[in-house]
Amino acid sequence: MHKILLIINREYFSRVKKKSFLLVTFLVPMLFIGMYVAIFFLTKQSYEDTHTIVHVIDEEGSISDQLKSNKHIAYSFSNTGLQEQINSLKDGAKNTNLLIIPADFYTSRKIELLSAGKPNISTQNEVRSQLREIIRNEQYRKMGLDIDRIRNINDNIQIAAKEITETGDAKDSHTEVAMGIAMGLCFLIYLSLVLFGTQVMRGVIEEKSNRIVEVVISSVKPFQLMMGKIIGIGMVGITQFVLWIMLSLALMTVFSTALFNDKEVAQQAMGRNMDELPNEQAATGSTDFDWMAALDSVNFTELTICFFVFFLGGYLLYSALFAAVGSAVDSETEAGQFTMPITMPLLIPYVLSFGVLINDPHGSIATWLSMIPFTSPVAMLVRIPFGVPTWQIVLSASLLIGGFVLTTWFAARIYRVGILMYGKKASLKELVKWFNYKR
Repeated sequence: MHKILLIINREYFSRVKKKSFLLVTFLVPMLFIGMYVAIFFLTKQSYEDTHTIVHVIDEEGSISDQLKSNKHIAYSFSNTGLQEQINSLKDGAKNTNLLIIPADFYTSRKIELLSAGKPNISTQNEVRSQLREIIRNEQYRKMGLDIDRIRNINDNIQIAAKEITETGDAKDSHTEVAMGIAMGLCFLIYLSLVLFGTQVMRGVIEEKSNRIVEVVISSVKPFQLMMGKIIGIGMVGITQFVLWIMLSLALMTVFSTALFNDKEVAQQAMGRNMDELPNEQAATGSTDFDWMAALDSVNFTELTICFFVFFLGGYLLYSALFAAVGSAVDSETEAGQFTMPITMPLLIPYVLSFGVLINDPHGSIATWLSMIPFTSPVAMLVRIPFGVPTWQIVLSASLLIGGFVLTTWFAARIYRVGILMYGKKASLKELVKWFNYKR
């Protein structure tokens, strides 16, 4: 045990003291926040620059009076000839278009939208939307229906989504928040397991190629060396996570107030507008969201504990496999044929999390994936924000620990032989031989 602690100490402090560790630790949160801020302001700038001018030639005669300018688009009507209007587009300002409405518009349902470049998609959708409403109104008139009464029909419905707690009380579910947290955890756990597992593999390959391991192995057992490297690099990962969380929270506190002062632009940055607001927000026209109530619905204590439990369990399991791969090859290029089968069980729940797991977090597929040790680190963390029975979390964690013990035993049998093998490309058949070698 003392030798393992020495290896852990070496692996941890040798990496934490590197300039690259400090740069990544402090720059990553700043880069993510900076990217978020850049996206926000670029979206704001794009939103402000996409105000479109549309010159209208109305051959039908009655359409131009029904077109309405708004904050997105401004219609201009003139009696200038068609060819003269087309020529003016070449010298006109950007986001300038020419809308030609034919005389048989109500029967042909066809128009032409001309532009010096490719017409903006938003402009096309805005023009299409208004013209569809004009056609609808004309159809209502032909059927003798009162258009004003139709417009006043309110078909909005408010859905108060609630969940029943263990005490039998009903509370707001805030499913959208759970989905956001689930996707964030899914991305974070997948990225971290692959990233830190790869670091273990690179560390083994580096020591093997430099022949340092031959000196080290004379003082410690291969299993002690492997466990020391895995735990030491895992502690580096936890340290980095804690610092990332602290720095991200601090930066978000600084920027969040300034970013969301302009609610209208914030909606555009999030890809939403007043016409697309769901449920009770569409009914009331309100864009306010009770973030405090939404955050109160999340059990952050359970979420934090489960994250670290499944991160550690998943990391230890996959790092043992990455260490075995690192011992079996002489370079990272050769490692490619073995890393894909290892990462595939992580990739499957990661891909499914965007659809199957989030849409049905308590279904049979999600439940089984959260129990299998190779997929549970991702699948269970996707399910937890939606509420998972405690017994399932305990069972999944227990199976993950059991899977780690079994995987480590398997990997150690390959590691103890492969760490001293040089100049020979390992194949699956060769790995089986190494596994069956007696001590």
